[in-house]
Amino acid sequence: MSAPVKIAVVGVGYLGRFHAEKLARLKTAELVGVVDADPAQAESVGKAVGCPAFGDHRELLGKVEAVSVVTPTVAHHAVAKDFLSAGADVMCEKPMTATLEEADELIALAHGNGRVLQVGHLERFNPAVEGLFERAGKPMFMEVNRIAPFKARATDVDVTLDLMIHDLDIILALVGTEPVEIRAKGVPVLGPHADLVNARLEFADGCVANVTASRLALKDERKMRMFQPDAYFSLDFRKRKLLVVSGVEYRPGKLPKVKAERPRFPKSDPLEKELSAFLDSVRTRQTPRVDGHAGRRALACAMSVRACVQEGLCNYQDVLDASPRWVEALSAEED
Repeated sequence: MSAPVKIAVVGVGYLGRFHAEKLARLKTAELVGVVDADPAQAESVGKAVGCPAFGDHRELLGKVEAVSVVTPTVAHHAVAKDFLSAGADVMCEKPMTATLEEADELIALAHGNGRVLQVGHLERFNPAVEGLFERAGKPMFMEVNRIAPFKARATDVDVTLDLMIHDLDIILALVGTEPVEIRAKGVPVLGPHADLVNARLEFADGCVANVTASRLALKDERKMRMFQPDAYFSLDFRKRKLLVVSGVEYRPGKLPKVKAERPRFPKSDPLEKELSAFLDSVRTRQTPRVDGHAGRRALACAMSVRACVQEGLCNYQDVLDASPRWVEALSAEED
């Protein structure tokens, strides 16, 4: 058995802490350090997982074989670039970068240096999603709803880059091409970025995907329906369940007969599977399931959706500008 991969985690906030905990337990990894701009947070996580803590990622350049980048999106490019340039393989959380230009630079740098670049689209490692990919053929129509209660930690980006990008990545992978037309509408409610977005994607082969993402819901729901010529799929991301309906038999005057399959999946931890897959790619040098090109495609699609939303909000600018003032005035009255 090959030696464990020397790896570090940069950014150990809410999600990064989980990365560190999983890596500390994996036999294929040797967690040699955690990094965070907040020294107290780095020390806390480092102590919990039993490894040194650092305040600057550059202290680990040349000392690790791989790194998991879980910083805020705006820092992904700079951190990943430093490690790729230093000869380390990189897993970068989604969205992979803040701009397409930054994504292109990381892809080119990884290719030029012979490095592995994986993007953290966690839903690809959901067992129900894996089951869908195993059974899917030619999609004709997809409908996806990903709604969740408000969480303050993600308000630096709109809901498209926060939540919808998961589903855009899956849709693009299932169809195999990029959309030829995108239409989208969205509404900002709790801040300057859209909190509710609906998008319609049309593809050259006629496939249509209708996608809704919201972080204003009172419940957590993540579901997908997909139709293809010979089957219908219903997927529950949260419960990790898949319903497959196929084998339709219809005779005039009688109810149609169908074959309904509910495949069972072994219990698994998608994040642990994702990190293990990255470590496997580091050891074998095989292309990751979600490489830099896949991450870039999802980012480009999300940015196109966001651009449509912003264009549609132009006529509402006066109302949007007035909303914060209304909140401020109400707060003043309460005081």
